Amino acid sequence: MLKNHRLFTATNLIIVITFIMYIIQINIINGDIYFGLNLYFIKYNVWWQPISTIFAHGGLFHLILNMFVLYQFGNFIEELYGRVVFLLFYILGGILVSLFSFIFMDYFNFNHNLVGSSGVICILLGYVALIDSSQRKALIVWVLLVSFAPILIGFPIAWYAHIIGFVLGLLLGVCVKVLDRRN
Repeated sequence: MLKNHRLFTATNLIIVITFIMYIIQINIINGDIYFGLNLYFIKYNVWWQPISTIFAHGGLFHLILNMFVLYQFGNFIEELYGRVVFLLFYILGGILVSLFSFIFMDYFNFNHNLVGSSGVICILLGYVALIDSSQRKALIVWVLLVSFAPILIGFPIAWYAHIIGFVLGLLLGVCVKVLDRRN
């Protein structure tokens, strides 16, 4: 049946929505500020920013890189646990990463605009690292590399969102394991 084909996954739908969001973002004046997470969130009660920020991106390369990783790990998690679990991880996890990143930015007086799905993708990576010990070291190294290497060459990276996401992924994984044992 066609609807069971791998093309029709929630992960792929999120990827399409993210590309559409990026097109909207770049065609609106200050779209990155409007849809990213920044001080407008509190100052002007722009309540949608904790969710819209995971769909906004800092450029086409940023978008393509994130969607490539999301395609791999999102479809993997969706295949293992289903569409609902993946969407809970992605949407609720994305909001949590955004809020914790905002608190971090506020505490350290970082006054910049947070965009991208890297933090929520790191939730998926943290979860996979917990459930698949054969990939754990490689995923930890990868998250550290993509978090800090760009800073060394001058790219502005929200490294803390990656770390927060990875830790949240580990914690969500522990919760899923506890729930699995109860069933």
